[in-house]
Amino acid sequence: MVKKASSLAALGGLVYSTDSGRHCPECRQPLDACICKQASVPAGDGIARVRRETKGRGGKTVTTVSGVPLAEDALKELATALKRRCGTGGALKDGVIEIQGDHVDLLLEELAKRGFKTKKSGG
Repeated sequence: MVKKASSLAALGGLVYSTDSGRHCPECRQPLDACICKQASVPAGDGIARVRRETKGRGGKTVTTVSGVPLAEDALKELATALKRRCGTGGALKDGVIEIQGDHVDLLLEELAKRGFKTKKSGG
């Protein structure tokens, strides 16, 4: 038994419990009560950078928004609102909002309207 407990601790601890479901490996709280994601606002200069990308995407154009100083939950809500505003799909990956299509000017205007400092990045 002791051997299992020490190997469990070496692997990072409890990740699932039948009582409370999945646990965060960092704060060891149930995912509903996780404090890691809520408190972590990305460090940076606070300027939302909007750029158009095509490389590595099979020729498809994607507009990315990075550097938005918001926590994970608020960033998800912003991504949803921006996708709705552009009338297209997209994703949130590693703190970067990806919107399908070329919507740089529209996103710059929308983010400025929401009170963010924005910059057009890239070409």
